[in-house]
Amino acid sequence: MKILNLGAGGFIGSHLTTRLLAEGHQVTGVDINGDKLDTLAAHHRFTYLGRDIRDAEGELAELIAASDLVVDLIAHANPSLYVSRPLDVFHLNFSENLKIAETCVRQGKRLIQFSSCEVYGKTVASIVPGLLANPDDPDLALFAEESTPFILGPVNRHRWIYSCAKQLLERVLHAYGLAGELIYTIIRPFNFIGPRIDYLPREGEGVPRVFSHFMGALLHGGPMRLVNGGRQRRCYTYIDDAVDCLLRIVDNPGGVCDRQIFNIGSPANEISIKGLALLMQELYVEQFGGDPFALPPLLEVSGEEFYGDGYDDSDRRIPDISKAEHLLNWRPRFDLRRTVADSMRYYVEQARQR
Repeated sequence: MKILNLGAGGFIGSHLTTRLLAEGHQVTGVDINGDKLDTLAAHHRFTYLGRDIRDAEGELAELIAASDLVVDLIAHANPSLYVSRPLDVFHLNFSENLKIAETCVRQGKRLIQFSSCEVYGKTVASIVPGLLANPDDPDLALFAEESTPFILGPVNRHRWIYSCAKQLLERVLHAYGLAGELIYTIIRPFNFIGPRIDYLPREGEGVPRVFSHFMGALLHGGPMRLVNGGRQRRCYTYIDDAVDCLLRIVDNPGGVCDRQIFNIGSPANEISIKGLALLMQELYVEQFGGDPFALPPLLEVSGEEFYGDGYDDSDRRIPDISKAEHLLNWRPRFDLRRTVADSMRYYVEQARQR
């Protein structure tokens, strides 16, 4: 199959491209930065184009026309950007992605569109905890594709503009599907981690995602900052598990993925952000020879202090993956400890090679 992978140079995109090529597909990868694709440069079935899609609309239409399948991973997907550059986040995550989708409509191409588990927002337990018999019941945080309502913060918490942009794009794709004009599959990833997830900052160098922040502190020093105490809980999914599911969606046996939304995540791998920091410290000592007396301290900071004004967050999110289990016969294989350890190993080995 000829596959156009938009956003191929990112964390998910680079892993997916590698596996698509291993499966025998022909892949054209488009991204602003191709550093994570360097090992694929000489592959005879891979073409990399260093492009900003905002400046290549005509060329993009030609690339879509020449493809059998379009995979759209293009997004601003970092909470610091949701707060500092909300308009950029909206325009890229909605307006530019909508142009891609509507080109697929005009040319009759199948589209795999990456959305986000951020669309679900907060749990009921975070809104009315005093009215619930057991606010900690995991069923209150179990998010299902077809039935869970979306609960977001107020407009002045503009961190939710990312969630809203992704949600609105999903609704437009759904409407095109209802009109019979588009075959699509929407992906909602739940906290994928693994090798090449992000840059590792040294102290004072930007605001990466949480795993990268903690890993950078372990390797380069500085505190492991816990936003709002690190009470938020997440389910971490190893990238190899995620790509296994994505390949089944690409193959689409019998058209089972047509006009479907899939959660991809590891519901058994739930941990608080503070718990993740402590687990990473433990693994750093046990498996990578870290000095137990020189571990970075945990430092509680407010969301506004870490990200800026307008920050808010979801308290907890557990993926209901029964649809992927039923339609795709997929289940994650990596437990939490292995997921985190294997993700850390890549960065520890990189640091030792320098």
